[in-house]
Amino acid sequence: MKRGVKPSKQPSGSIRIISGRWRGSKLPVANVQGLRPTTDRNKETLFNWLMPYVQNARCLDVFAGSGGLGFEALSRYAKHVDFIELDKAAVTNIQQNLVKLKAENELAKVITGNALQVLPGLKQQFDIIFLDPPFHQNLLPETLRLIHEHQVLAPSGIIYIECEQQAADYVVPVHWQLLKERQGGQLCARLYQN
Repeated sequence: MKRGVKPSKQPSGSIRIISGRWRGSKLPVANVQGLRPTTDRNKETLFNWLMPYVQNARCLDVFAGSGGLGFEALSRYAKHVDFIELDKAAVTNIQQNLVKLKAENELAKVITGNALQVLPGLKQQFDIIFLDPPFHQNLLPETLRLIHEHQVLAPSGIIYIECEQQAADYVVPVHWQLLKERQGGQLCARLYQN
């Protein structure tokens, strides 16, 4: 989730679910300064990469923002998604969209807080982690350290990392295998397996 100026409570647009049980659904997005939901094109590429892994997976959307990646995973029959988000307007928006999709309770949980403080306290491991931090805040190195140190990613689990090109020189644990990579414009997207 990207932050800055105090958010307005008015929706600033929508995200679209591309495939699965809620295919074509449009969900409103909170008007939060700097929020940049993953584009449909990037989402489509990512979920093509994730096709063998999503069904019945426990997922974690670390800097959830609009929740677009987590909603797409749920639509494609992920077992459960935990969303971590700091901005209260974005949290409320995710919760409202979960109710709209009838996906609250057993399918999803929204955790309000700073991801760097939340990650060490998580009591379970996740099959898929979405890691798309706010740009220009240098959050990747510490976030990756916490995920590895606290074993948040399950053995053989998958982690998706999306960042600006300038931040793409991050270091991952040596045993993580790079499965897929896409670079273009200002974005770098990579998929690793634990």
